[in-house]
Amino acid sequence: MEFRDLKKQYEANKHNIDRAVFDAIAEARFIEGRQVTELEKTLAGYVGVRHCITCANGTDALQLALMAWGISKGDAVFVPDFTFFSSGEVVSAVNAAPVFVDVDEKTFNIDPDKLEIAIREVLKRGIHKPRAVIAVDLFGQPADYGRIREIADRYGLLVLEDGAQGFGGRIGSRRACSFGDISTTSFFPAKPLGCYGDGGAIFTDNDEWNELLRSYKVHGKGLSKYDNVRIGMNSRLDTIQAAVLLAKFPVFIGTELEACDKLAEYYTEQLADIVTTPVIKENFFSSWAQYTIKLKDKNERDVLQKYLKENDIPSMIYYQKAMHSQMAFENNNDYALDHSVTEELCKTVLSLPFHSYMTESDAERVVSCIKNYFGE
Repeated sequence: MEFRDLKKQYEANKHNIDRAVFDAIAEARFIEGRQVTELEKTLAGYVGVRHCITCANGTDALQLALMAWGISKGDAVFVPDFTFFSSGEVVSAVNAAPVFVDVDEKTFNIDPDKLEIAIREVLKRGIHKPRAVIAVDLFGQPADYGRIREIADRYGLLVLEDGAQGFGGRIGSRRACSFGDISTTSFFPAKPLGCYGDGGAIFTDNDEWNELLRSYKVHGKGLSKYDNVRIGMNSRLDTIQAAVLLAKFPVFIGTELEACDKLAEYYTEQLADIVTTPVIKENFFSSWAQYTIKLKDKNERDVLQKYLKENDIPSMIYYQKAMHSQMAFENNNDYALDHSVTEELCKTVLSLPFHSYMTESDAERVVSCIKNYFGE
């Protein structure tokens, strides 16, 4: 059993993917080929924004957004404490200060109430200027953008949506990657919509930021790549990766999202009385990048993971260490904020095998093993 079976996904879509890749190779425009432009138009239309700017990976997408906003030394950017490292790393990369905010105990997304407390603390201390909040659509469920936007507007902050795990999710009819002033996603292979290498994209309705982002991602280019008007980076999506994504996209929206939703329903129906299962807010829809349960304590989590492994069932812990505890951030200014929910989650969460090509028998095997562990 695979945790996320990319081999099965490829076999199910092999003909279209192979044809798309071979066409890209035959055309021999490996950088900035037509498939890149086509992908950008397709994804912008799907998300419902004016501009999609592809780039080399999801981390670059976040950093490019901060660069377009001119965020730098002396600025504070608020980041969930329970997330992947890159969400905070990019803030330090532009010499700003990441301020880590605790998360909601049910959704695991940034807690709006604690966000406002953190903003007020930064303003009170007067060391940094609050500039932006990075809201992560963790495990596929969009963050609470209604509350986040209300708070951001009150304090004059920009909202950057980190939709690396959330692409395909939505709130009502509005899709993930449309909620931020700028939004980003990742096409890392294991993400909801993944390519066969690294890749990322940025979304915005702002024409000026669109032009800046397209400049920054190609060495700060002006009229051409040999006319450099600012310091940028080299962050382009390869044509072959764009071709893979174009081939996979119709299946992603046509069958994969629904299959993941059905698998999540099955897991929850079978496990809700045994462990703490994911909570999806009313009118919110997850793209299910992960299906993550919560155990009563670290020992129970660790022993269950060992038991699953002994039965050849893979599982993962996302995440074992809070952002504020990472050594890379040890020199951050300490705002002495409460991170108790994050610290508890790091000890108790466990992600189960989960993907749209998982068979019923595999899902039943996972559930049966967990029930056996608890003596059900």
